[in-house]
Amino acid sequence: MAADQKTPHAAGGMIEEPPYPAERYAWYVVGVLMVVYVFSFIDRQILALLVKPIKADLGITDFQMGLLMGPSFAIFYTLFGIPMGRLADTKSRRTIIAFGLALWSLMSAGCGIARSYTTLFLFRIGVGVGEATLSPAAYSMITDYFRPGRMALAQSIYGAGIYIGSGLAMLLGGLVVGYASGKEAVAYPIIGDVRPWQQVFFLIGLPGLLFAPMLLSVREPLRRGMIRANAASAKPVQVPVGEVFAYIWKNIGTFVCHNIGFAMMSFIGYAAAAWIPTFYARVHGWTPAEIGTRYGIVVIIFGTSGIIFGGHFAGMLAKRGYRDSKMRAAFIAALCHLPFGLAFPLMPNVWMAFALMIPAKFFAAMTFGVGPAAIQEMMPNQMRGSASAVYLFVVNLIGIGCGPPAVAACTQYLFEDELRVGHSLVLMGTVACFTSILFLGLGLARFRRSLDTLKEWQAAN
Repeated sequence: MAADQKTPHAAGGMIEEPPYPAERYAWYVVGVLMVVYVFSFIDRQILALLVKPIKADLGITDFQMGLLMGPSFAIFYTLFGIPMGRLADTKSRRTIIAFGLALWSLMSAGCGIARSYTTLFLFRIGVGVGEATLSPAAYSMITDYFRPGRMALAQSIYGAGIYIGSGLAMLLGGLVVGYASGKEAVAYPIIGDVRPWQQVFFLIGLPGLLFAPMLLSVREPLRRGMIRANAASAKPVQVPVGEVFAYIWKNIGTFVCHNIGFAMMSFIGYAAAAWIPTFYARVHGWTPAEIGTRYGIVVIIFGTSGIIFGGHFAGMLAKRGYRDSKMRAAFIAALCHLPFGLAFPLMPNVWMAFALMIPAKFFAAMTFGVGPAAIQEMMPNQMRGSASAVYLFVVNLIGIGCGPPAVAACTQYLFEDELRVGHSLVLMGTVACFTSILFLGLGLARFRRSLDTLKEWQAAN
């Protein structure tokens, strides 16, 4: 922390906190956390390339597949996120993340031994429980490592793990599925016969277990700007959960606009990630290997550049005096996404569809880093983990939980034609994007008022 930044002393005075760590080390921490995020999204998104073989082997429908990609993961991911956020406010955040990484990697590998839809559903629940440990703790750590002016960019670079992980899931999954296509099951000792799609889960789950000890190289940062038991203690005082939710209620207008606005963009992102590979396979005849390579590269390059640019763009707006810079950056990105998201699935030519998908992916990605950064900015330190968990609860329940099955239900029950999956993407995406634009726009003034509320709260405490 800069020398002129101070924390309230229990006796009423002000105390100076130690300076921020060297930025080089802070970026190293972001790099480690981003790699963990990459693992989480590889495990989360691999199902999108395995729709056809899983449906064939387990005899399930599009809608059941949508439940596997969405609610099986999202419900428990969001439910466990609340207590994980509370733990992140007072306990070792790196330990929480290391434990979660080991758990979800093991559960993801366990999907490779599933013999029924129910078993696969249960292992996906386990993946969701493990991944619930990551983001509340990571957001909180990054906020304590970086000065406010650099925080949005740091959160966005961490968030780039979304697109690197999703893209690698496409690339690696496409190569493996393409290689294993037509091959027979392999007999493993004890496990028995394992189908090619099941082997993919072994390949993407087990490396996470090997990386978990890397978290030991990350130091737990000083929790800044917190109420402490006494001036000399580094141990934070846990705020009662009732006080956390009272503070959220005091800012409920901001929370509703923020969470719904970003949740709708999350809905678009997860629906697209789940069904765009199937769209190119069914409508345009691409093979899994072609989809994995082409779509995976787009996700890695343009998704990653989009989320990082979103953080940079928010920083630019802040320098120009916009106190709502993070919300404003997302509002502008949603406006820019709308025409491209509407157009690309309707193009009759596959390369026109592919070209228009690139800016759609870029602008949608811009919102994923500034959303959590805005929450961190408007909340007291000792409430950030809990507030992040509430944010993740709403965003992921709507995004992951509703996005994939909504598109599947639209295809199966409204259009009643698997070849019209592109129309389902357009319909669901357009409704979600208009909703996002409305709530983000309404939230700009409310967010500025919440920043004033934070200053008042800090002065009073």
